[in-house]
Amino acid sequence: MNEFRYDSDLVGGSLMVRESRVIADLLLANATPEDWDVAIRVDNRLQKRSPSSAKRNAQAIRKRLERLESPFWRALRDGDEELATQVAFSASLERNLLLVEFIETVVADTYAIHAEAISPYQWMEFIDERAQRDASITDWKESSRRKMGQVAFRMLAEAGYLKSTRSGKLQNVIVRPELKELLEDSSRIRIKRCMEVSQRAA
Repeated sequence: MNEFRYDSDLVGGSLMVRESRVIADLLLANATPEDWDVAIRVDNRLQKRSPSSAKRNAQAIRKRLERLESPFWRALRDGDEELATQVAFSASLERNLLLVEFIETVVADTYAIHAEAISPYQWMEFIDERAQRDASITDWKESSRRKMGQVAFRMLAEAGYLKSTRSGKLQNVIVRPELKELLEDSSRIRIKRCMEVSQRAA
């Protein structure tokens, strides 16, 4: 039996909503490999400083969005900023079990006891505890663990759950009904519960 491993892309970048809209558009257009190359490398639609960083971001976002169906892509591409941000966050949750479990435990508990904020040390404690489930975590560099925590906090801030990454102060988030419906229709109840974490504690 294969040992459990966390498959995470948290070091791949935060929500990147603007860039995610571009990738969603390419996915909806059934872009060919040549189309992808022209859009990302030649036309630089992600507006990155180098072709290598554009390609890296495009791959990270594509791997997240490809776990969702086309109605999510359409909501991301055509929705307003709030809806697009929430769809990008749901894609990040779909791709990152570590982030899901962090919200289900640390973030949910913090909301439940009506504490004001979460702190970076709570991410480090969470990662240490997850090593009981995935022994390979003990081999992760300290810098990598911290980087993942920084990205997780940035995602939470971008999605509105934190006032800022600096303060870690928790805020209330209302999940858009359009996204709730998409998550329910695709049986992504765990993702929906994560996104409703502030509401469930209210």
